[in-house]
Amino acid sequence: MDVNNILGVVLAGGKSQRFGQDKSQVKLQDKLLIDYILSEIIDKFNETLIVANEKINFMSSNKISIIKDFKSGLGPLGGVLTAMKWIKENGKKYKWISTFPSDTPFFTKKELKFFYENININKSKLFFIKSKGTRHNIFGLWSLELMEQLESDIMKGERKVEVWANSIGVNTVNIDYKGLNPFFNINTKDDFKKAIKIIQND
Repeated sequence: MDVNNILGVVLAGGKSQRFGQDKSQVKLQDKLLIDYILSEIIDKFNETLIVANEKINFMSSNKISIIKDFKSGLGPLGGVLTAMKWIKENGKKYKWISTFPSDTPFFTKKELKFFYENININKSKLFFIKSKGTRHNIFGLWSLELMEQLESDIMKGERKVEVWANSIGVNTVNIDYKGLNPFFNINTKDDFKKAIKIIQND
């Protein structure tokens, strides 16, 4: 997998309704939640794009750009399409985008390395990580060849990543783990409290 062909994309355009505020901006042990994922992936890519609809803070780097969704209310699929459009509109040469959520503080470059090492790009144009029977649809690798189909389906009203991925065909890479779940995501204040306990007990 040639990472020079991949744009890293952090999807931070959600409304965080269950959390009650923009969760990407909360501090976990004096570090912004979004910076946990950024610090793990930034060295992997030539560029990383954040898709966010509000003004947010994040770690300083000339490798990071930020844009708004091309159209609001389209969910994660809209964020994926926004990143693809950014590549085309800016004349970038990337052939793939690799997507990440902004609320998974325990994901590391170790899992990302395993993901890429176990992808056969001849098998599919879309790959997701799977662990312990759960498919993680935001940890994905998406071919730019999907852009036209994705835009067409979004404009027809499709919003669910799960449904769309199944309709076009997706390949999964299983990542097993022991102990700390690298895919633990913070959706609620209770999840945030659990994350604090995990860090304090680490």
